[in-house]
Amino acid sequence: MDYELPDGTTLTLPAGATGADAAAAIGAGLARAALAVRVDGELRDLARPLPPADGHRPRLEIVTDRSGEDALALVRHDAAHVLAEAVLELYPGTKISIGPPIDGGFYYDFQFPDGVAVGEDELPELERAMRAHIDADEPFVRQEVPVAEALERFREEDQPYKVELIEDLVRQAAEAGRPLEKVSLYTNGAFTDLCRGPHAPSTGRIRAFKLQSVAGAYWRGDSARQMLTRIYGTAFFSGRELDEHLERLERARANDHRRLGPQLGLFQFSEVSPGAAFWLPAGAEVFNSLVALSREMGRERGYLEVKTPQIYDSSLWRTSGHWDKYAESMFVTEYEDRQMAIKPMNCPGHCQLYSLRAHSYRDLPLRLWEPGLLHRREPGGTLHGLLRVRHFAQDDSHIFCTEDQVQEEVAGVLEFAFATYRIFGIDVRLELSTRPAQRIGSDELWDRSERALEQALAQLGLDYTVNEGDGAFYGPKIDMHMTDSLGRSWQLGTCQLDYNMPERFALSYTGADNAQHRPVMIHRALMGSYERFIGILLEHLGGELPVWLAPVQAIVLPVSDRHAGYAAAVRDRLRAAGLRAELDDRGESVGRRIRDAELRRVPCMAIAGDREAGSGLVSVRRHPGGDVGQMPVDELQDQLLQEVQSRSARGDRRYTRWR
Repeated sequence: MDYELPDGTTLTLPAGATGADAAAAIGAGLARAALAVRVDGELRDLARPLPPADGHRPRLEIVTDRSGEDALALVRHDAAHVLAEAVLELYPGTKISIGPPIDGGFYYDFQFPDGVAVGEDELPELERAMRAHIDADEPFVRQEVPVAEALERFREEDQPYKVELIEDLVRQAAEAGRPLEKVSLYTNGAFTDLCRGPHAPSTGRIRAFKLQSVAGAYWRGDSARQMLTRIYGTAFFSGRELDEHLERLERARANDHRRLGPQLGLFQFSEVSPGAAFWLPAGAEVFNSLVALSREMGRERGYLEVKTPQIYDSSLWRTSGHWDKYAESMFVTEYEDRQMAIKPMNCPGHCQLYSLRAHSYRDLPLRLWEPGLLHRREPGGTLHGLLRVRHFAQDDSHIFCTEDQVQEEVAGVLEFAFATYRIFGIDVRLELSTRPAQRIGSDELWDRSERALEQALAQLGLDYTVNEGDGAFYGPKIDMHMTDSLGRSWQLGTCQLDYNMPERFALSYTGADNAQHRPVMIHRALMGSYERFIGILLEHLGGELPVWLAPVQAIVLPVSDRHAGYAAAVRDRLRAAGLRAELDDRGESVGRRIRDAELRRVPCMAIAGDREAGSGLVSVRRHPGGDVGQMPVDELQDQLLQEVQSRSARGDRRYTRWR
């Protein structure tokens, strides 16, 4: 049988050859490093026979520890099985459920025997037991057994969760018209688990691991079911990678925006309105500064600000298609026998606004912008500070243009995006997301819209990757992703091309030929949700916002009571110049007040004592740089104003680029 290798060459193997045979045929070094094999996209154990060619040349790739996330997921899955093995060894009678790899690590859920409580104090003992099984280099052995045999085995072992999983697999297969005859089991040491696989050849491939935390988790996420104990861990191919990961996690915990927000007096949350931030005055300054940036830059580029209602009749959402695709995520109510919904996005409202007036080709492109308040019915278990909320505002725009204007408008959106991100030192990578399986509109419209985005990217000479099937249900999109200082990937902006919604709303404009034509619609957000963007900023910068964005840009500290009058005058001068300045004349020592200002991440501290008051100076301390020295108040004012007006991030090197 012939297989195509990643470099395009052909590997010929006899019938019945395994993944291990393929690795050995390529080279002895690769055979030693091999963890698994990927055939036509399917990840498989090395010990399994390769699938037959079936008239084509399958693409074959040997997975090693250099294969990125695939390899990490594999070894983390291995570690989850070793964890379950150690738990059953130390706590006989434990009932096991599932143990998948996840982003950043793995977990396994257990029901411990009555009277047994396993918490974080028990993790070191579990790690020692795991290490013994890893050092033993136990092979992972796959076995496919009849369903009845697997059910009998797990019933005898009193493992009801495994029995339930098998019974569900049987039922799902029957409903799909494909009766299930066998299931796969994996054994390492004395432990056997129901598992689809794949796994690495043996436990010895787990070179560095750490159990991290313990939490509660309902079986299958159902609060009416049994509460299980979930043990989280992570695994890597080297101790260095593990140490770097744990250091990133520690930094992430220290910089968690849910901790920084209350600490810096920006926002808080309350159970009276889950998933909605209560913005304190300092936080409102940050929020409004970002909205002002959007407004200013948009105005320069011909965007018109509008304001649309919060609640609409369900007919609007039926017309847009959201009622069928998105209703479960909308807050719905009834009033005066009308079914209404709070808007989770602005686009249908902007279509309605467009339709209220007649338009000529001379009016286009029409660029509408609204920092609109939105509500989405997110499940309580998914809420996460500012990053996943129910109430938020977007820097949301919709451009209505002619077919001939699409290329130029898409280019304009991308230019606007790059200009915005440049202010924050953000580098973005572009991703073209194409038609999903569940979508509206004809294939002809999708062909046209995907081709238009491809041409716009090509015309601008921009690099991008294709994300097949991840477009919006109404159109393809260009998404903009960044990586923060902790190595996490975030989607920020999006540019979506939509021929479908103008069609559904029967939007039109009068062309130069005096006939009616259908406009094209471009959905655009750059920061996305302001809430989420602030959360990302806080975590990346550790709360140390640049001067132009800081809620308090300067704080004046009199050395003692007799300097309070001069310090107040300095504050007033800075405020008169348009700076956000405060006076801290509390009875605490000046050292304590400096420390408090540092904890608040105030960018500039102006200290006023005898020498300063007598000569019109202040002693300046910058955060996080330290003491700068004495300078005239006017000079400090000019420096700060220059940073604010230029929206400079150059005051400290950590602002210059997000790596």
